[in-house]
Amino acid sequence: MTTILAIERLNKTYDNGFVALKGVDLSISSGEIFALLGPNGAGKTTLIGIVCGLVRASSGKVTVDGNDIAIDYRKARQTIGLVPQELSTNQFETVMDALRFSRGLFGKAPDPGHLERILRDLSLWDKKDERIGALSGGMKRRVLIGKALAHEPRILFLDEPTAGVDVELRRDMWEMVRRLREQGVTIILTTHYIEEAEDMADRIGVIDQGELMLVEEKRALMRRLGQVHVTIGLTQKLDAPPENLSGAKLDLSPDGMTLSFTQKGQDCDAALAALLKTLVTEGIEFRSVNSERSSLEDIFIDLVGRRR
Repeated sequence: MTTILAIERLNKTYDNGFVALKGVDLSISSGEIFALLGPNGAGKTTLIGIVCGLVRASSGKVTVDGNDIAIDYRKARQTIGLVPQELSTNQFETVMDALRFSRGLFGKAPDPGHLERILRDLSLWDKKDERIGALSGGMKRRVLIGKALAHEPRILFLDEPTAGVDVELRRDMWEMVRRLREQGVTIILTTHYIEEAEDMADRIGVIDQGELMLVEEKRALMRRLGQVHVTIGLTQKLDAPPENLSGAKLDLSPDGMTLSFTQKGQDCDAALAALLKTLVTEGIEFRSVNSERSSLEDIFIDLVGRRR
């Protein structure tokens, strides 16, 4: 796939000496959904701010759709839409005027039909003539999304887009994200709701203390670092696990009616299948098999926790 965003050896040290980014390298393909995960203060917002032209890098290079953000600033910025964490809007503007202004700011010709589609998708059409200051927090968040999409960007940054919003908006937003991806828009999101990243993202990046720890395709990451915990309910009591199953590291419950084991890495399914086959061969009957797999949140907590 074509690379639409390339970040090379990116560093940022603030005037107070705080090192926010340390040699970050990242390449993002056109049309993918990329989730950047990290604890508070990890460098996520600084990274987004640099790409979007809001923060000046200390060193390094960022190229957006072939345009260097330091040299070809206007072309690079026209490619990007940003939904920031903060609800920063002109409280006295109407909703429609806010979108018109954002579109004109990037030199785009008026397109009332495009703006109407955005507002309808965000359930804001009936609010188009209301002042932003009169809207609820969730509605203001919708306006920010509309402003970010007004100039038809090819890359959309969503920085904690669902923080503090209602379930309905979260659902509407992710439906819109899927439609945008179908249209070829690249989505880069940060979120504290890691289940959203697990559901939506094609690839995952984990950043901590300014360093990009890993970047990997989501399914491959969960296979490699995840684990499965299996519980097998038996029909008859065992006094001890069979000797030829000792290599499986089985645990037997105190009542002798339940076997359990935990398998890490990519061979979870193969290990479970081999175990069940051996139980059948040994004549050990079981009535239930329950498995619980690691979530992306489990993996994230484990990765970041190792550095603490």
